[in-house]
Amino acid sequence: MSLLLSPIAALADNLGLRSDSDLLEVALTHSSYAAEHHCQSNERLEFLGDAVVDLAVADLIVRDYPQLNEGASSVARSRVVNEASLARAATRLGLAAHLRIGKGVVKEQGLERPSLLADAFEAVIAAIYLERGYEFAKTFVQASLADDVASASTIPDTLDPKTRLRQWAESHGHGAPVYELRAQGPSHDAVFEATVRVGDLRASGTGRSKKRAETEAAANAWERRDHA
Repeated sequence: MSLLLSPIAALADNLGLRSDSDLLEVALTHSSYAAEHHCQSNERLEFLGDAVVDLAVADLIVRDYPQLNEGASSVARSRVVNEASLARAATRLGLAAHLRIGKGVVKEQGLERPSLLADAFEAVIAAIYLERGYEFAKTFVQASLADDVASASTIPDTLDPKTRLRQWAESHGHGAPVYELRAQGPSHDAVFEATVRVGDLRASGTGRSKKRAETEAAANAWERRDHA
């Protein structure tokens, strides 16, 4: 049946959305495209989707991995709900082929940016949540990230990402990690971007709080520590 659908309608069908879903169109619209064409971007949907994904993953960890304590559960969640992991989920869904991005981002090969793909995944999850409800969205998120959660929970680490990174950096002679924070947007709806430096290694993370942004930056740096 889906072979007869247009590519975007086939994607909507795969996501459980209506073939003419306006929400999906918005979810796939990057701010660079919105600015050029004076339409709505996916930024607000990304904000909502971030919360839905976070809760769905936490629910899966608590339900299926009762052996993990609170600290290990928090670490497992941070290993899954981060830019790199969500970008891979977006790639598995084939979202890049449908994203609407501005000309400048196209020239910069922006579709290869993990941050852009991760934001799109969260925006799509928000579209699913608004159109189909939380239970459907939760099931979709958990099915999309089940393997990532299983991997993250197999070898639990009771240390939070920032502590783990600091101990590793100091033991390898890099000194303590250095964090830089930047806030974007109005104070009541700010998004924080953190950048951490460890030797020659730099990694970034975003979040609705300073702690969340720094934690994600530390987790991303940990994954790339072999390049430091």
